[in-house]
Amino acid sequence: MLNKKITGAEIIIEALRNEGVTNVFGYPGGAILPFYDALYKQKNITHILAKHEQAASHAAEGYARSTGKVGVIIVTSGPGATNAITGLTDAFMDSIPVICFSGQVPSPIIGTDGFQEADVTGLTRSCTKYNYLVKNTDDLGHIIHEAFHIATTGRPGPVLIDIPKDIQNNLGIYYGLEKIDRPSYQIPVKSFDKIAEEKISNVINLLKNAKKPIIYFGGGLINSGPKASELLQEFAKLTNFPVTGTLMGLGAFPTDEKNFLGMLGMHGTYEANMAMYDCDVMLNIGARFDDRITGDVKKFSPNSKKIHIDIDDVSINKIIKIDEYIISDAANALEQINQYWKKNNIKSQNLDNWYNQIEEWKKIRSLDYKNNNQIIKPEFALETLDNLTKDREPIITTDVGQHQMWASQYMTFRKPNKWLTSGGLGTMGYGVPAAIGAQIANPDDLVICISGDASFLMNMQELSTIKQYNLPVKIVIINNRYMGMVRQWQELVFENRESESYMGSLPDFIKLGESFGIKSIYCDNPDEIQDKFQEMLNHDGPVLFDCVTEKSENVFPMIPAGSGHNEILLRKDQENYDQKDKNAV
Repeated sequence: MLNKKITGAEIIIEALRNEGVTNVFGYPGGAILPFYDALYKQKNITHILAKHEQAASHAAEGYARSTGKVGVIIVTSGPGATNAITGLTDAFMDSIPVICFSGQVPSPIIGTDGFQEADVTGLTRSCTKYNYLVKNTDDLGHIIHEAFHIATTGRPGPVLIDIPKDIQNNLGIYYGLEKIDRPSYQIPVKSFDKIAEEKISNVINLLKNAKKPIIYFGGGLINSGPKASELLQEFAKLTNFPVTGTLMGLGAFPTDEKNFLGMLGMHGTYEANMAMYDCDVMLNIGARFDDRITGDVKKFSPNSKKIHIDIDDVSINKIIKIDEYIISDAANALEQINQYWKKNNIKSQNLDNWYNQIEEWKKIRSLDYKNNNQIIKPEFALETLDNLTKDREPIITTDVGQHQMWASQYMTFRKPNKWLTSGGLGTMGYGVPAAIGAQIANPDDLVICISGDASFLMNMQELSTIKQYNLPVKIVIINNRYMGMVRQWQELVFENRESESYMGSLPDFIKLGESFGIKSIYCDNPDEIQDKFQEMLNHDGPVLFDCVTEKSENVFPMIPAGSGHNEILLRKDQENYDQKDKNAV
């Protein structure tokens, strides 16, 4: 406990230090200047100056997702805070623990439409786990520690603290690091409590009698920590069950391990989707049955018994009816299931027939594509990049669109926290700032951002941040001169009417990168791409790589929106695309 009063701005600094924060991402402005003055006077916390508040929030997400720690955002009032809302919503959808400190106009000015005033708590109520408007400097320390507790307890997510300028300037008492006990943010069953043996037994009985089982995991497994991934791999070896995962879960189970069937969902592999459709018992760990996975819920895995393990009780029976569930941290549940399985010497059913069927589905070779020796196919580009980098286990970030799907299909992921993408919100402009956050958190790791020409334009100003901090981020633009996924849907659903999806005025990306002092490489020849990728990887500093690819390539396999897994289409079938639900997205 400190014996003297300090300013609110100094309380923020002390509380952040006590929470173990070493890096924050932000952009200063008038209403947050007292904090920045306090920041200037200390040496423990490093501030990364983004060039836009949305980028600061995505950088904090990248920091959080690559480390498991809380990411911290600092913005000013009004437009500073509203610019950060996209990042907060992204973190809310993907369950990422971040805390945003927003400056606010002085308390007496609130409600008068003052300069750079916005009702930030009102605006962020629906996209944060909790938010605060601080009214007393003495409360500030407690609020900060409670915010960290809320952001990391149960299903993680963003918290916003709106701090008027006078609260930052006023003197108050900081009472030190607190143990928070807030009943509304203690999940109904403590996440690490021993699970009732009856629950474990019921789950095991379904699993041990399964003749066509499948394990399906999501981002919740990664949020649980590295131990959960290790326990999932142990369980897969104990049972010899096939495994599939969501876009958000990639890396929680090695994608080149023999039991892994590939990614599940709209652009997942044929074998993963068909196995999900045809299984008799499904074990879902840390996934929320979102629409990109289920398709038409009436057709979703119609003949299976479904088990759901999730830390968030609200997710149980929310979308899909469940037969057995466990509300728990994923690692805690898996550890107890593994122990029960080993203690009772349980054996799986003979799965030969099931794996024979899966092998037949694999023979479809759903990720095959027709290569071209004249122009770079995006699939070929990413396969080539993967072959050069997978043994270095890079951190991969992406933006959103076709390049994101190709990266998920053709890159190799062997560990959690190495794949950072915007899953729920689908935010173009996420990739570059997320790579910045990941590189700050992991200075010795290879960090590669795979972007698209349209997505890159959304936050290209962050080349300035990369150069300012000399971050060795490698940015690969899959440049097809289109908003690729928009064009694909226009081709398949809207009779090829390409309404406003062609990027007709792209910059010269090489000159753009060089104008920031960043090494830039151009490639449009498939015979040169391996050597040029190697040149990129050999460079110690940041690189902007303009990879010009086939314009009209589409992402396949694809489950038409509103269809079931068994209606998945391959590349050769794209002329038969029929979207059952014209309102689906």
